[in-house]
Amino acid sequence: LWHDEHAETPTFSDRIELDLEAVEPSLAGPRRPQDRVPLRDAQSAFRQSLDYYLPSGDGSGSAGDRPPMNAHDEAVAESYPASDPPADGAPGHEPLAASQPQLPAPERGAATLEPARARARVTINGESFELEHGHVVIAAITSCTNTSNPSVMIGAGILARNAVARGLHTKPWVKTSLAPGSKVVTEYLDRAGLTEPLERLGFNLVGYGCTTCIGNSGPLPEPISRAVEDAELAVVSVLSGNRNFEGRINSDVKMNYLASPPLCVAYALAGTMDIDITSDPLGTDERGEDVYLSDIWPSGQEVAQTVGQVVRADMFRRSYDDVFAGDERWNGLEVPAGERFAWDESSTYVRQPPYFQDMPREAPPVRDISDARVLALLADSVTTDHISPAGAIKRDGPAGIYLQSLGVAPKDFNSYGSRRGNHEVMMRGTFANVRLRNEVAPDTEGGWTRHQPDGEQMSVYDAARRYQQGGVPLLVIAGREYGTGSSRDWAAKGVALLGVRACIAESYERIHRSNLIGMGVLPLQFLPGEGRLSLGLKGEESYDIEGLAGGVTPRQTVTVRARRPDGGETVFRALCRIDSPLEVEQYRQGGILPLILRRLLSTGG
Repeated sequence: LWHDEHAETPTFSDRIELDLEAVEPSLAGPRRPQDRVPLRDAQSAFRQSLDYYLPSGDGSGSAGDRPPMNAHDEAVAESYPASDPPADGAPGHEPLAASQPQLPAPERGAATLEPARARARVTINGESFELEHGHVVIAAITSCTNTSNPSVMIGAGILARNAVARGLHTKPWVKTSLAPGSKVVTEYLDRAGLTEPLERLGFNLVGYGCTTCIGNSGPLPEPISRAVEDAELAVVSVLSGNRNFEGRINSDVKMNYLASPPLCVAYALAGTMDIDITSDPLGTDERGEDVYLSDIWPSGQEVAQTVGQVVRADMFRRSYDDVFAGDERWNGLEVPAGERFAWDESSTYVRQPPYFQDMPREAPPVRDISDARVLALLADSVTTDHISPAGAIKRDGPAGIYLQSLGVAPKDFNSYGSRRGNHEVMMRGTFANVRLRNEVAPDTEGGWTRHQPDGEQMSVYDAARRYQQGGVPLLVIAGREYGTGSSRDWAAKGVALLGVRACIAESYERIHRSNLIGMGVLPLQFLPGEGRLSLGLKGEESYDIEGLAGGVTPRQTVTVRARRPDGGETVFRALCRIDSPLEVEQYRQGGILPLILRRLLSTGG
C-alpha cells in the first residue's frame, strides 16, 4: 500500500500464483457459498442437484439422498472467507474435499437429463403462466458486499439498459429488488442514467441494508407461494448476497444461487436456472430475433468509463458526514436514566434473559453427563442458519404461536434477526429452519423431533421443554462441519437454553465450537473414521458421557455409552474439543457469562 521505488524488495515466505486465464464467470449454490459452479455448467449442475429437492417418486432418486457435490476447487477446505474458516478436525482428519465422496462437475456440453416436469398454472394481474422446477422466483441485487463495488453495479445497470433497448422483460414470476448497502449507489446510478432501466425490469429500490441476503425478501406473491407448496416445486432464488444456506433466503425457495449483480438481472430475464445462459437466448426482441447474454453484456471499457464519469469521492463524504446524526424519530427516542437497564416486561423485542438465573456464587464441580437424550441427529454441513435461523417467523411454529399469544399479529412478527433481544422467541426458533432434516424424526423437514422413550413426534422446542421438566439432559449429534456459516452466537445460546449439555460431531467450525464452550455446552468430536453412521446411532438411545468428573483437561478423551431400546449398548471414545486452559475454565464455570460475573463478584467490581 505504501510501496515506492525507494522501498526494499520484500521477501515473502509463501507465494500464491493465480492463472488469470483460468478465472471464469461462476455462481455458487444451491445450498452453500463454497459450492462454486462455472457459469457454463450452471444448467447441468442445477439438474444434478435438483433430485435432492424433489419429493420421493418425482425424479430418478430419493429425496433423502445427499445432494451432489461439485469438484469445484481442489482447495475447497482452504477457500473459506476469514469469518468462516474450515472445520477444525481431529488429528489425522482429512479435509472434506479429499475424504467425502464427490461427483465430478459436469463437463462442458455434457448431456444431463431434463428435470421432471411438474407444473402449476398461476395467474397474477391477469397474466397466466406455468411455474416449473428451477424457475427463478427471486432475483435480488442485495448485500453490502457486492453493492459496494461500483463496477458490478454499473455493469448491472448497463446490462439492464441494453436489455430494455432490445425489448426484453423480466419474467412475470420473478420477484425483483434492489437493496444496496449505501445511498451512494443510487446516487451514481442516477447520475449514469441507469436507475430507470433497472426499474423497468423491476429492480426498484426497496431500502438500504440487509434484505434478501439475511432472509428479509418478504413473502412471494400468494398465488406463486400456493403453487410452489401445492405442486411441491423446487424453485430458485438468484441473489448478489454472501450466503445461501438452506432455508435462509425464503421458506418457499429450496435452491439458492449467489451471483454478481449483472447475472441477477440476466437470470431475471431468463426466469429459470434450467437454461445454459451462456449459449441459450434470454428472449426475443420486437422483431422476433433471439437475444443472447453476449448481446447485452457490457464491455469492460464501457463499465470503467462510466464509473470514472459518475463515481466521485465527495459523494461518499456527503453521505457519511452526518451518518450518526439520525433523523427526528431516532433523536426523539426516550432514553431511560440510571445505571441499570430498565427492563420493560411488556416488550416483545427485549426481555431479561435467564443466563444468571439460580446461579450459585461458586461454580459447582463438573460432573459426568448421565441418561441424556438426543434432541437432534444431523448430517454434514449443518450451518448456524439451520440451528438458529435469521429470517421469517412461521405463524404456526413455536415462536409464531408465542408472539400471537402476546397479541402480536403475524404481519408484525418481523424476523428472528430482529427479535434476538428476546430469548423466548430465539429459544423457540432454535432448530426451526424449514429445511432442517433431523434424523430423529425421519421423513420430516423443519423443526421436528421425537420425544424419547415414547417416540411421540413434536416440535424441537416442545420436546426440549418436556425433557427439561423431567430433568433430562440433552445432546446434539452431527456430522462434519457442524456450525459452519455465519458466526451466530444464538446458535450456541439457543441450544444451551433448550437444555443441551453436549454436542458430538465429526468436526466443528472454529467459531461455533468456541461459542458452545462460552455457553457451557461441551463440544465432543468423534475419533477419525467414526461417526453416527458407522456407529449405528439412531437418536433413540440413552447416553452417558464419562470422564468429566475427575476434571476436564484440554483435548482429553472421554467415554460415551449409548444404550439402545433393545438393551444393547454401543461404547465409543470421543475427543473433548475444549482446546485450551482458558476454555477449560469457561466450561468449568458454566460459560463465559457466569465466569465474568463471578470474577466481578470476587473482586468487588
